[in-house]
Amino acid sequence: MQNFMNEKIEDLQPFWHTTSHILAHAVKDLYPEVKLGTGPAIENGFYYDFYRLQPFTPEDLKRIEVRMKEIAAAGLPMVREERDKSEAEEFFRKTGENFKLEIIKELPGDKVTFYRQGEFIDLCAGPHLESTGKVKALTLLSVAASYWRADEKRESMQRIYGISFPDQAALDEYLERLKEIKERDHRRLGVELDLYSFQDEAGPGLVFWHPKGAAVRHIMEEYLIHEQQKRGYQILYTPHLSDEHLWQVSGHLDFYRQYIFPALETENRRLLVKPMNCPGHILIYKNRLRSYRELPLRWAEMGTVYRLEKSGVLHGLLRVRGFTQDDAHIFCRPEDLDKEIKDAVSFALDVLRTFGFAEFEIFLSTRPEKFVGSEGNWERATDALKKGVEAVGIAYRVDPGEGVFYGPKIDIKIKDALGRSWQCSTIQVDFNLPERFGLSFINSEGKEEQPIMIHRALLGSLERFFGVLVEHYKGAFPFWLAPVQLAVLPITEKESDYAQKVFERLTKDGFRVMIDNSDEKISKKIRRAELEKIPFLAILGKREQEAGTVSLRQHGKGEQGVISREELFAKLKEFCNQTGGAT
Repeated sequence: MQNFMNEKIEDLQPFWHTTSHILAHAVKDLYPEVKLGTGPAIENGFYYDFYRLQPFTPEDLKRIEVRMKEIAAAGLPMVREERDKSEAEEFFRKTGENFKLEIIKELPGDKVTFYRQGEFIDLCAGPHLESTGKVKALTLLSVAASYWRADEKRESMQRIYGISFPDQAALDEYLERLKEIKERDHRRLGVELDLYSFQDEAGPGLVFWHPKGAAVRHIMEEYLIHEQQKRGYQILYTPHLSDEHLWQVSGHLDFYRQYIFPALETENRRLLVKPMNCPGHILIYKNRLRSYRELPLRWAEMGTVYRLEKSGVLHGLLRVRGFTQDDAHIFCRPEDLDKEIKDAVSFALDVLRTFGFAEFEIFLSTRPEKFVGSEGNWERATDALKKGVEAVGIAYRVDPGEGVFYGPKIDIKIKDALGRSWQCSTIQVDFNLPERFGLSFINSEGKEEQPIMIHRALLGSLERFFGVLVEHYKGAFPFWLAPVQLAVLPITEKESDYAQKVFERLTKDGFRVMIDNSDEKISKKIRRAELEKIPFLAILGKREQEAGTVSLRQHGKGEQGVISREELFAKLKEFCNQTGGAT
């Protein structure tokens, strides 16, 4: 993707914005009855919202794209015009563009700006290219339903997405990238590899883990628990339901009410399914008086939480209603803050590297305009986060004022095999909850002191991270993570007993193995195992049985030769150690 990736996204924004106007121009030429919404540039390309009673068809998109290319080829100047607000309102009133009229009425000031290209004119603040002729290559990608101003009570719009570039080579590269993204889509691979599913009978956004997907998840959880215990974390479990009052005290009922499922009423109490794990950990902390000698307390939980996301924003494993966070909360003295932050950042990077990620983007979000706690504490916490990031030697970016109201934070993004960024690890300092819940410890002078609380997630959510892993590896998990590490494939029924012995020995040694004793031809068995992306295949025929060997095949690399069973066991153990995991 060299051409596309070499372009800075911010440099392409005026380019894509101009092409969105070309799209609107083409649609109005072909379908004059259509009403215009808005058409911004987005992260990758552009869209324009249209109001039309009849849905746009694939044939419509082809017609529109042809007309767009004609408008681009015409090299029409993009002319900025400024008009009085009253004149602009009259213009759109006459043309019947009620959505534009609504926007104008909400704009401040007495003047508004337009951009004209030929006979087409649109309300817009810019910026744009100087001419439509700068757009040398474009295509429309899809059409989707949307609501005017994202309000489901308003008009239903049709949103047409597109992309454009200064030359055809860049567009070709982008389309090839899109093809690769589709091939890696975790929603498709999840079905093909039988990893997980969503069931309409159960409701949207709720994940059902199938045996293979559950095997990978179990490995992830075991690894995380093991690594946390090595670093002094203790494992907790907290209830999925708790009294509504708890969430009033924590503030979640006020700040996250729209994401909290309706309460269950029982025995004159209102119970909520938890949207967060932190209040549960706080209650355990408050269970008895704490001494400075106990601190820091590092408590971790694979805690499943539930958030009432709108069905329209649900997206495979990346946006669900029920998910499990690899959550941890550290309660420490102020003087321990620097070390705890540094260790948490280093821990997060170690974990992400183990899962195969090598490129990171780190963001430090500082104090917003509205905040709780003293400025001194904020400065101390922000300084600790800076030191923690600098200690690992990775460049970071400061997002001024983007911290949450209760404290500054660090966000770590990973880059996958296609160079896409994914938000994963988060480390947040919290002054709010310790104060709300009246947390304290007895310091060395025998006085009560408020601890500092650190929220820490390494992967974010297991569901989302699993989806990222599927796309990063294209479903071909590394050996230590693969749900099935080796398939034993006897060529005929005569080798079944020998295959069973190999299977049992490998299973006893702790490997995840399957055996295919079907009556199908070996070529079909191999093809099926390759489609399932099983790392190794042990093929057993008459010669292998007589010699006590196996014919080894590696996914994506083909035949690896004939080796003895002992060599196979040793090779698999060595391969597992090389990938950093354990069986």
